[in-house]
Amino acid sequence: MIRSLLGLLLLYFVLPSSQAQQTRHTTVEIRGEQFFINGKPTYEKRKWKKYRIEGLLMNSRMVQGIFDDMNSLTVSRWKYPDTGRWDADRNTDEFITHMETWRNHGLLSFTINLQGGSPEGYSRQQPWHNSAFNRHGELIPAYMKRLERILDRADELGMVPMVGFFYFGQDERLEDETAVIRAVRNATEWLHAKGYRNVLIEINNESNVRYDHEILQPARVHELIQLAQSIEKDGYRYYVSTSYGGGFIPLPNVVESADYLLLHGNGVSDPNRIASMVAETRAVKGYTPKPIVFNEDDHFDFDKDWNNFIAATSAYASWGYFDFRMKDEGFEEGYQSVPVDWGIRSSRKKGFFELLKTITGGK
Repeated sequence: MIRSLLGLLLLYFVLPSSQAQQTRHTTVEIRGEQFFINGKPTYEKRKWKKYRIEGLLMNSRMVQGIFDDMNSLTVSRWKYPDTGRWDADRNTDEFITHMETWRNHGLLSFTINLQGGSPEGYSRQQPWHNSAFNRHGELIPAYMKRLERILDRADELGMVPMVGFFYFGQDERLEDETAVIRAVRNATEWLHAKGYRNVLIEINNESNVRYDHEILQPARVHELIQLAQSIEKDGYRYYVSTSYGGGFIPLPNVVESADYLLLHGNGVSDPNRIASMVAETRAVKGYTPKPIVFNEDDHFDFDKDWNNFIAATSAYASWGYFDFRMKDEGFEEGYQSVPVDWGIRSSRKKGFFELLKTITGGK
């Protein structure tokens, strides 16, 4: 009874009344292998060299846009160098400040997660507590308010965020499978209640990596894809998928059920392998034409004539930049390491955005 009352109170504070809903500006649609925004293919009529760009969705991994740490023992790790303390609202403010610049370079999408990603880039242990869900799968208002601000700005800019729900190392914050299912339902209903039509859903990041809950693992994750797809409002439902670890080819249960397919290029240092992953994905049993999107790849070489970004493009797959602050690097490096400099000030960030602009014809 107490849990039910708590759930109602949380929904009261995170879900708007119908009168409070804003007018939305951006709608995403999938037709075959292409993405459309407001009825037009992305990067309309764009070609680069011999490659077709129209219909792709170039993106970057920006998962920490609503990050916080509810563990008092670890929160000091994320202090800003200029203030000596962590500030979740500052992090979101600065994220929003830079979104238009990303968009002007041709970035149409970014991945943002309700449980973030490793704020250290890669880490086996995750003692910090970063989750927009409480243990019962109810939404935490402060996280959702930050997310709302980012999604509102994306809607204004004509961008299509991929909203991820779960991250390994944090999924155990939910007490059981019932809580996971409740979380998927609550998050999807929240997106509907806000009226977003510019959002894609990623159930979880790298479903084949260290998830505690069986329903988030490869054999059953399609159940959550189908759950999110089944939740409609006014005849509209969200496009839903999940991802796997670097170099992994999606399994038939996800290929058959997902609306678009997510690949990761981590660990794939040969660009030729990136192209072959796309071909192998299209050959999986149950595949029908749908977009293939890399939304995580920590390989760069943006000054070279052949790199992972270009290889994905050559195979007509969208590509996503993943960058973290490596050992002894400065604050300006990396978009996953907290605290984050959301600007374009490092050489890697500049390299990515310049190549992105060249390929997509950005401003």
